[in-house]
Amino acid sequence: MSVCSWAGIMEKDELSTLLPHKGKMLLLSRLREYNIRERTLTAECDISGSCIFYDPELGGLPSWVCFEFMAQSISILSGLAGREAGLPPKPGFILSVSNMELKLPVLKPGTTAVIQIREDCRIDLVYTFDCEVLLGDRPAAAAKLTVMDVDDIRKWEQEHGN
Repeated sequence: MSVCSWAGIMEKDELSTLLPHKGKMLLLSRLREYNIRERTLTAECDISGSCIFYDPELGGLPSWVCFEFMAQSISILSGLAGREAGLPPKPGFILSVSNMELKLPVLKPGTTAVIQIREDCRIDLVYTFDCEVLLGDRPAAAAKLTVMDVDDIRKWEQEHGN
């Protein structure tokens, strides 16, 4: 049975099966909901001092890390769409980041970032997403990311150069 839309809690262990990030580089804590047909997803990241990007001088994560939250959320949506089609997760490339707005300087430990993504445009294997990160009810960051899925990264590198 196909599950194109879902709401609930998908924890980090299952998330790790949907994208290439593992260990400390997997920043997202859980998935709250997604809709493959509408190409939307909401994920969460619990901010802590154990994060690979924690900066003791700032007392938290620099807000630019929100970009990585957005990118990983897009990768999870791609992995979910692949799973629905019976395919393994595909590697991807970030082609551009535009209209990046960092609205908070630091993400403090003990808070939870909520990441919301929505596909805005698709042309072949290139996708543009509107992304937003919230801390509670406060906007932390927003951006538009353009990404590309590839079936075989080694083959793509051979055809397009390293």
